[in-house]
Amino acid sequence: MSYEQYSPTGFRVLPPVVKNLLIINVLLFLATIFLQNTRNIDLVEILGLHYFSSQQFHPYQFITYMFMHGSVSHIFFNMFALWMFGSALENYWGGKRFIVYYFITGIGAALVHYVIYYFQINPVVSAMNGFIASPGFESLNSFVSSHKFIVNEYSGEIWSQFKTFENNYGILIQDHNNVQALQGCVNFISEYKEHFLNQPVVVGASGAIYGLLLAFGMIFPNSMIYIYFLFPMKAKWFVIFYGVLELIFGLRQTGDNIAHFAHLGGMIFGVLLILLWRYTDRKRHNQYWQ
Repeated sequence: MSYEQYSPTGFRVLPPVVKNLLIINVLLFLATIFLQNTRNIDLVEILGLHYFSSQQFHPYQFITYMFMHGSVSHIFFNMFALWMFGSALENYWGGKRFIVYYFITGIGAALVHYVIYYFQINPVVSAMNGFIASPGFESLNSFVSSHKFIVNEYSGEIWSQFKTFENNYGILIQDHNNVQALQGCVNFISEYKEHFLNQPVVVGASGAIYGLLLAFGMIFPNSMIYIYFLFPMKAKWFVIFYGVLELIFGLRQTGDNIAHFAHLGGMIFGVLLILLWRYTDRKRHNQYWQ
């Protein structure tokens, strides 16, 4: 099979690894809806990927987050892309190499996302840690002035704690040295820090899917992809277009609740893995003919 052009002749339309990934994703999506509605069990909170410093983070989430999806449209487009690009790649690589690639790009996507996220939130966490370690009105006032609290009436117990904090903060505005009010603010900021770190939860196979898209563009660069089933574009240009688009959206921080740097992370780990495989395959081939 040439690296230049993909032809589906003789290929299985639904190879086994892709088929099983599709089944697992759909079953877990249905289970998420069922358990939420009947048992009030939130699988997203359990299997979604939390931030490293969160109390709810567990290492297994690096795998399980790829099987969680937030909506019908989210899972539909991911599974469609998994079938569209994944089938060609599994037929080309074989199931073993395909599944290794899928999980490495998915894990790599999560790592890149949270490394970027660390630098984004580090000033906020540092400000909270500084106030907790050395309480004072000036540091508290500086933090409150620069931070928008992520709490509302649906946030649970932290909401009532926030209302108490507002009262204590108001007292401190009038009396900077009120020890009781200051201690109340310290207690709240300590609780709020945990709440803040627990907020981000990454779900979805998108990071691995972008890895598959990258691989398809590298291995079958001149194959035509039809955007919205109407506009033809060569796979290599399609990959470059989406890579640049994700970089722009990620840098602009559009607030669209999409992990754009995770998508880029899947592509970055994908290209590194493919280049590594090409190098080792070429080396093995040369050794064979020596």
